[in-house]
Amino acid sequence: LVRVDQLLLSPLPKQQTQTTDMDQSWEPVVLRKKPQRPQGGAKGVAQARQTGGVVDSVQKYNAGTNRKGGGGSARKLDEETEDFRHQKVPLELRKAIAQARQAKNMSQKDLATRLNEKVTVVNEYESGKAIPSNGMLSRMERVLQCKLPRPPKQKKKKSDD
Repeated sequence: LVRVDQLLLSPLPKQQTQTTDMDQSWEPVVLRKKPQRPQGGAKGVAQARQTGGVVDSVQKYNAGTNRKGGGGSARKLDEETEDFRHQKVPLELRKAIAQARQAKNMSQKDLATRLNEKVTVVNEYESGKAIPSNGMLSRMERVLQCKLPRPPKQKKKKSDD
């Protein structure tokens, strides 16, 4: 067994005592430093080229001009005649839902809870803001025990493209 005080007093082996210039580097090492990015503009590009960095330049379409992009599309928008209106709920469907609900002495909240929907959904159906799907209409028919009119299907218009 070797005692601790003998280890402290004993000389180190020759391999460990010899040092070279490469082992003693006193420069600080920063581990989490982000790489420097070149700054924008001509100075940053010149600096990146001098240091040997990769320089990638992309020219933007109509960059530095006072033109608006794509003049042809503005004409197409002006010539557009298609009417963009959403489908509305027929008045007879709105009244049928409200009358059937009132015939069962149900409030909108009661009907909504029976349908597992929010009160605002039932309110929007009765006011005509939302269009009920066929599945929702069949659920309402089951809860209200009456037949509700179906909204007519809209025909798709053929485009001249």
